[in-house]
Amino acid sequence: MSVLPIVTYDDEVLRKEAKPVEENTPEIQQLIDNMFDTMYNSDGVGLAAPQIGELHRIFVADAGPLTEEEGGRKYGPLALINPKITFESEEKVDMEEGCLSIPGVNASVTRPEKIVVNYLDRDFNKQELEVDGWLARVIQHEADHLDGILFLDHLSMFKRKLLSSKLKKIDEGSVEIDYPIVPKKQKAK
Repeated sequence: MSVLPIVTYDDEVLRKEAKPVEENTPEIQQLIDNMFDTMYNSDGVGLAAPQIGELHRIFVADAGPLTEEEGGRKYGPLALINPKITFESEEKVDMEEGCLSIPGVNASVTRPEKIVVNYLDRDFNKQELEVDGWLARVIQHEADHLDGILFLDHLSMFKRKLLSSKLKKIDEGSVEIDYPIVPKKQKAK
């Protein structure tokens, strides 16, 4: 298992739609293991395959620390393959979001409070999960990554403008973090 570098928000891979996973292979299982290692090493609660440069419809999540704070049900580490959100509640909530591909940047994003997601687990068994709170937030955020959407896309132009100096530091590779990243400008060198 390996900790992989995370691509930053300006990398074009994060703007592409990920491809469905057709079969369970040793490579897919290794990718999932590496994604968990990378997520935990980065102190994240979710990580989508495009964030490590892989265009597969897979993400991993472990919102346990967040749901424990709320006193909610704890869901163990989850690997979601080919996830599809099939229900979103009309009730929406604002919550602060961040992203491992956009280190040091947080903003309030409005999303549905409750969702239902259908997916294949890492053993390729069909699953359906109905969740709310933090886990619903994490799943929606990571599912967006699979469609080439970043949480910044949910912000107004004004809010994005306010974050521009922080984004510039990421562009320059001058943001201080304690996990490996690959800023696009460094990648091009």
